[in-house]
Amino acid sequence: MKSLSVALALAAPVQAGLRFGCSSLTIQRLDPVVEPGNNPSAHVHHIVGGNAFNATMTGDVGARATCTTCEMSEDFSNYWTAVLYFKHPTNGSYHRVPVINNAALAPGTKGGMTIYYTQHDFSTDDLKNQPITAFKPGFRMTVGSPTTDTLDKAKGHIGLRYNCLQTTLNRGPEMVDFPNRPCPGGIFTVHHFPACWDGKNLDSPDHQSHMYNTIKYDGFMNAPPCPASHPVRMPQLTYETVWDTTKFNSMWPSGAPNPFVWSFHGTSGYGTHADYMFGWKGDSLQRAMNKSECFYDGCGSITKQVMSTANKCTVPDMVGEETDGWLDHLPGMQA
Repeated sequence: MKSLSVALALAAPVQAGLRFGCSSLTIQRLDPVVEPGNNPSAHVHHIVGGNAFNATMTGDVGARATCTTCEMSEDFSNYWTAVLYFKHPTNGSYHRVPVINNAALAPGTKGGMTIYYTQHDFSTDDLKNQPITAFKPGFRMTVGSPTTDTLDKAKGHIGLRYNCLQTTLNRGPEMVDFPNRPCPGGIFTVHHFPACWDGKNLDSPDHQSHMYNTIKYDGFMNAPPCPASHPVRMPQLTYETVWDTTKFNSMWPSGAPNPFVWSFHGTSGYGTHADYMFGWKGDSLQRAMNKSECFYDGCGSITKQVMSTANKCTVPDMVGEETDGWLDHLPGMQA
């Protein structure tokens, strides 16, 4: 996948889709998609979005939430990924890596993620040939897997990649695994979801087979037509997260292996994954996807909120465990 800055530079004047920031909502060990009802879940997650987030989430999430950490005020969806930790090379203790703002987000965004809903790609207005159907209440999905443990398997997860940031605008080449050297601007992660739906199931036992990815090489490139098994074109959903690894660079000895691990004790980057639970109010996302010439502006139909308001949205600590500071083991893990 080419970097965002390159993608935008190459884009034609017509750009369709949404790009907006969501501040961090909470960091705790819950996963209502993969482990519904479990408190705590197996590993720590970084969550953004609406305040309906809980250990168990069913039905219309958007109807229950009363606030959101996202700039788009009608988006009460929840978006989450595993959390990145630094493992001290000397004593083996762990420290959570903070999340910082991505480039070009609304002023006041605190950490969080950049969220994309694109209709086709950055350069093609293809609404006539591929009409976009918004996700439905109760819809959920995941991408990637913490059990992915080989390079070949990781390469098969198209659009799940890393960048070693030189600055927030200079991302450098994409990688399938963690960077092998300290990054001056932090570690950038991207999670690109499939966009073809079977048209029937709001979820599936593996949380993935109800969706299909026609993109074979590059997450932000043209998406070929959906197959007959998954005929419904939905928005292409993507998360971007910037992990501020810079405070740990001085503790990474020259020539030593990568010291960063995912919260599921993923010592390679292959197991990167993400979860999504739809929660837009009413037909707000569909109205945006019906537009053909919009990008940052809410597509002319979605009300934005200032991030000082978004940042007031919170959920309680439902697990009650320490996830930050120097820890002798990862939460939920004993190694």
